[in-house]
Amino acid sequence: MATGVLIAGLGPGAVGDVPAGLVAELARYDRVFLRTARHPAVPWLLEQGLRFETFDRYYEDGDTFDAVYRRIAAAVISAARRQAVAYAVPGHPLVAEESTRLILEEARRTGLETRVRPAMSFLDALYAALLLDPAEGLLILDAMEPGLFEPVQAKGVMLLQVHDRMVAGEAKIHLMAYYADEQPVMVVRAAGVPGLERIEEVPLYALDRLDWLDHLTSVYIPPVAQPRRTCDLTPLVGIMAVLRGKDGCPWDREQTHRSIGRYLIEEAYEVLDAIERENVHSLCEELGDLLLQIVFHAQMAREKAVFDMNAVVQTVRDKMIHRHPHVFGREKVRDADEVLTNWERLKRAEKQEAGESCLAGVPRRLPALLRADRIQEKASRLGFDWPDHRGALAKLEEELDEFRQALDTGDRDRIVEELGDLLFATVNVSRLIKVDAEECLRQTVDKFTRRFAQVEEKCRASGRVLDQVSLSEMGDWWEEAKKLEKS
Repeated sequence: MATGVLIAGLGPGAVGDVPAGLVAELARYDRVFLRTARHPAVPWLLEQGLRFETFDRYYEDGDTFDAVYRRIAAAVISAARRQAVAYAVPGHPLVAEESTRLILEEARRTGLETRVRPAMSFLDALYAALLLDPAEGLLILDAMEPGLFEPVQAKGVMLLQVHDRMVAGEAKIHLMAYYADEQPVMVVRAAGVPGLERIEEVPLYALDRLDWLDHLTSVYIPPVAQPRRTCDLTPLVGIMAVLRGKDGCPWDREQTHRSIGRYLIEEAYEVLDAIERENVHSLCEELGDLLLQIVFHAQMAREKAVFDMNAVVQTVRDKMIHRHPHVFGREKVRDADEVLTNWERLKRAEKQEAGESCLAGVPRRLPALLRADRIQEKASRLGFDWPDHRGALAKLEEELDEFRQALDTGDRDRIVEELGDLLFATVNVSRLIKVDAEECLRQTVDKFTRRFAQVEEKCRASGRVLDQVSLSEMGDWWEEAKKLEKS
C-alpha cells in the first residue's frame, strides 16, 4: 500500500489485551503514530522494538480537546497522503474516539484509503470489572460533554473520560439535577490492568473529591429503583446546553450574564404588555421567552460549576415553602394582609441572618417610581410610615416649596436633589391612596402621546410641519384634542 491509513486499537490497557499480531503489522508501515503514550501497554511496545511518534505535545499546546483532536486528524491525513501510515489509539478505535471519527470523515471526503483494526474496548474491561451485562440497558455519556445527554435513571449510566477532578466536578453538577446527592456511584480506574485497576464506591456529591482520578477513569451509576422526578424544564435546559456547546451557536456561546441582562428586562416588559392586552396566546409565548432568559443564565452558571437550573428551581421551591408556613406548616392567618406581614417578617429574618439591610432585595435596575414604591412599602411594614395619606400630602407640599426655593438659587445639584425628593413624596402619596404611581405615569404618557398625535394630524392637514406652527396654534389644537378625547 503506497498511501492510506490503518486505524488500530491497543486495547484497554493490559498487555495481554493488545490484539495478537498487531505489533508486527504496525512495524510494516512507513510511519506509526500513537495518539498518546499515556497507555499502560506503551512500555511493552517499546520493548518489542516498535518505533512510533506520539501526539502528546499537542495536548500541551491545545486550548480544547476538540482543537487537539482536529490537529491530530489533520496531521495523520497529511502524512497518509504521502505514505502508508498507522494510527493507534487506546481501547477500540471506534468507541468514544473523536480523532478516529475526524480521520474517517476526511478520508471519505477525499477518497483516501482507510482500514480499521478492532481491539478490546475499555468498555469491555469495565463490564468485566463491574460484572455488568450491557444488554440490560446502559447509557454511555462523555464526561467532557455531559450536558448533551439526559440520564435515564431506570438504566445504568457509564460516564467516560473522567480525566481529573475538574471534569468530575462539572459532570457531578449536571448529574445532581437528576440524582440524589447521596446516589452511590462506582469509580473505576484502569479497568482490567493488573496492578493499576482500582474500584471505589462513593456518593455522587463526593465524586470530585477523589485525588486519584486520571485519564483511565470512568464512573458507573447503577439503575435507580425509584427514579427521582426531574423538572419538566429538562428538554429546554438540554437545548440551551447544545447551543452553548462546542458545536453550538456562535452568538449564544459568546454571551455573558452582563451582555444578555437587558433582554431579561425587555422580555419581562413584553409579558406585562401581553397581560395588559389580555392576550392569553401572546402571554404564553412571552412567558416562554422570559423563561428562556432564566435558563440561559442558569446554563452559563452551570458551565462555571456555580449552580444550574435544578438549583434555581430547588432554591425558589425551598423559599416558597419557608415563606408560606400557613400553607405548608401549622401557622394560621386571617387574611391576605397578614400573609404579606408574615412574608416580610420571614424575609427580614433572612436578611438579618445574612447581615443585610431590611431594605435590601429591591433591585436598583427597577424603574425609579416602582423602586421608590417598593422601598416605601418595605419601610412601612417596619412601622416607618405616615398614618394615612394626609401626612404624606403635607410632606408633598413641603417638598414642592423646597423645590421652588432650589430653582431660585440656580444650584443644579440642589435642584436635582429637591426634584428627587418631590418625586419620592409623590410616590408616597400614591401608595397611601392605593394607586400605582408607575401605572399613573404610564397612562399619562399614553394620553400625552395620543393627544400629540392629534396635533401632528392637524399640522399635516394644514400642509405645514410643526416647527412652522406657532405655540399658540399648537395649544389650540391640543385643547381640541382634549375635548375630542373627553367627548
